[in-house]
Amino acid sequence: MKEKKGGYEFYREVLGSPKYVVAPMVDASELAWRQLGRRYNADLCYTPMFHSAVFVRDQKYRKDSLQTCPQDRPLIVQFCANDPKTFLEAAKLTVNMIECDAIDLNLGCPQIIAKRGHFGSYLQDEWELIHNIISLASKELDIPITAKCRVFPDLQKTIEYAQMLERAGAQIITVHGRTREQKGPLTGLANWDYIKAVKNAVSVPVFANGNIQSRADADRCMAETGVDGVMSAEGHLTNPAIFAGESPAMWEMAIEYLDLVDEYPCPNSYVRGHLFKMLHHCLRLKENFDLREIIAKTSNLQDFRGAVMKLKERYIDFHTGVKKYDNEEEMKQLNIKQPPWICQPYVRQPPDEYKEKMAKITEQQKKEKLAEQREEETKSDSTLNNNNNKRVNENGQ
Repeated sequence: MKEKKGGYEFYREVLGSPKYVVAPMVDASELAWRQLGRRYNADLCYTPMFHSAVFVRDQKYRKDSLQTCPQDRPLIVQFCANDPKTFLEAAKLTVNMIECDAIDLNLGCPQIIAKRGHFGSYLQDEWELIHNIISLASKELDIPITAKCRVFPDLQKTIEYAQMLERAGAQIITVHGRTREQKGPLTGLANWDYIKAVKNAVSVPVFANGNIQSRADADRCMAETGVDGVMSAEGHLTNPAIFAGESPAMWEMAIEYLDLVDEYPCPNSYVRGHLFKMLHHCLRLKENFDLREIIAKTSNLQDFRGAVMKLKERYIDFHTGVKKYDNEEEMKQLNIKQPPWICQPYVRQPPDEYKEKMAKITEQQKKEKLAEQREEETKSDSTLNNNNNKRVNENGQ
């Protein structure tokens, strides 16, 4: 049996001191995507988050989930779990099926499905349970356990939480610098100060997650927080060459990804999701709605590829300089800094602006509903008056 390494020994000697990390993403960090990321300077990749209970009981789910290849290293497999024995069993099945370098516990998922299933960030108030999940697996497995979490609104509680994860046996802690409530249109900015505080409070390697939209952001995050590596999810989905510091034409990345899907097949829903992310800005433009329709409805890889090639035909002359693109109004509308065919981040509307917009929409809806009610009341009064007049006329005859 190989000697089990932990902490910085594991980080350096097994993982190779990774700086740029592809995040675990449900239905998105599959083998083909991981291989694409590795071509563009990703040092470490995580699998998608798998559900430990389903993994344990469903053999097909296990087989479909654990697709890998010899080049798919270093690799960390992530599970959500709310039971120590189930998490351990899922981890044991994993190491018996494939070669990987660690098992990660998801403590960061903020989605409603995690709330219903009682996992992810909805475990973050149950420290004893989390401690038991990590410590049992750490004692029983020959490979390390790591953890990915979110921050609390309170800084001191966040620090103590991370220290608890370390005591439980987590050999790397990834800190997403947002709270559980920061999601969807209320996502906002991640707090790097909290991540820095965690880094200074624990002795194991720390990865940062949040606000990474470019290679420059990743490098700045490491410099400002002192973390050992930076993980990207959404930024990587919009530009899989993010860690190489490149911003290629979106069709270049899309075709390269589709070639990898030919080699490492995955569900069409994954492909569709990736194309919508990579081609996002162009597909928002009216002239490309036909291609958006194809991608949304097809279940054929050739149709996916055909849509990408048509998009290339529409923009290649602008990309090569044969035609001049100077549509500043379009770029302003899309909230982008580069032409729409270039891989670049999707920038969300700030939460305060979103709340203000939703408040206006709600107020307008209330006014419209009130107007409809008044109109109905007027019609009802008119009908009643007409009926009364009719009765008067009938009685007078």
